[in-house]
Amino acid sequence: MPRRVLQVVAVLIGLISVSAFAAGIINAPSRGRMPGEKVAGQAGGAALVATDATPLGADRIEGLAPRELTPEEKEKLEADKEAKEEADEAVKAAAATAPPGVSVPAAPSSPAAVASETPPAPPPDEAPH
Repeated sequence: MPRRVLQVVAVLIGLISVSAFAAGIINAPSRGRMPGEKVAGQAGGAALVATDATPLGADRIEGLAPRELTPEEKEKLEADKEAKEEADEAVKAAAATAPPGVSVPAAPSSPAAVASETPPAPPPDEAPH
């Protein structure tokens, strides 16, 4: 850019900043006040009335107490635990029978872990990055 254009832009930015500073000084209150201090000459606003407000109870602060598991949920947890133990045993057996120098991948601890380990495939219409 030509030097003259840069000078004009610099002068415009300077004028704008000086005028903004002056406007702030002109519009500032004549005397400051401390937080909570009322403005002289103005009536305070009406207090807020919250008709639907509820006090904080122990359950809202600490959270609800843990609920009992249903028999179906207990059975599912037991089945998941057994499946994990079986998978661990299968990995140990595979490691014991594998030839030396070959590493056997560890079994994932849960199906959620499998989903988090594999990155999602990009949509077919989008090019890879």
